[in-house]
Amino acid sequence: MDSTVGSNRSGGDLAGYRASPREQHRTADLLALLPSAGASALDVGARDGYLSRLMAERYERVVALDLAEPSIDHPRIECRQGDVTNLPFDNASFDCVLCAEVLEHIPAASLALACRELTRVAKHVVVIGVPYKQDLRSGRTRCRRCGRVNPPWGHVNAFDERRLSQLFEPLAVARISYVGSTRQFTNSVSTALMDFAGNPFGTYEQDEPCIHCNEALAPPMARNVAQKVATRLAFIVDSVQRRFSAAHANWIHVRFEKQ
Repeated sequence: MDSTVGSNRSGGDLAGYRASPREQHRTADLLALLPSAGASALDVGARDGYLSRLMAERYERVVALDLAEPSIDHPRIECRQGDVTNLPFDNASFDCVLCAEVLEHIPAASLALACRELTRVAKHVVVIGVPYKQDLRSGRTRCRRCGRVNPPWGHVNAFDERRLSQLFEPLAVARISYVGSTRQFTNSVSTALMDFAGNPFGTYEQDEPCIHCNEALAPPMARNVAQKVATRLAFIVDSVQRRFSAAHANWIHVRFEKQ
């Protein structure tokens, strides 16, 4: 599994995704947490450099890093290949470090190491963006090749304020912001029913492959009558739950600072 890049969109409609009001709000909120100017910045999980280019309007030098070296033609942007769990930079190399849509994809055994690396290479500020209190049972997929269940969007970690604070100790939390709203949560009964039905309404449009066998995910085969009934029951149980459950933010963004 790709341990650096994470996304909640299909690569085929990246421009449309970024133009949406929801994504524009998320981008603006991340930028608001970054220092307004500086000598150097690191964008971890840069992909095609969308955020790197916006950061280059503020910083004299921006390093765009991903597992596959990005291709970005900009005089202030340096493209590098690298893994967030082993960043190829000296301690305190950057005034600020941005890491968004990444940590939710890191294997659990490597997550603490990734956070330590982000902390190590930052001189002053680390800005993190991750899904907030995501229910990883909602929107699961099933791989046709290996038959195993995958979390939505290839996300293997869920986060709240406490977990992020612990992962980035001893950095101080300078500011927290929340973006969007979601009611994408479920329960054990609906999860079991959807698993029985073959997870027919999972996030099969995602770019991320199966986390178990690395095969590209494909929509499931046609359901039988029993599976269709199970799917319907799962939707009913979820709808009842939502009547008594409040929505919460879709994303949490945190600015950490070194003391």
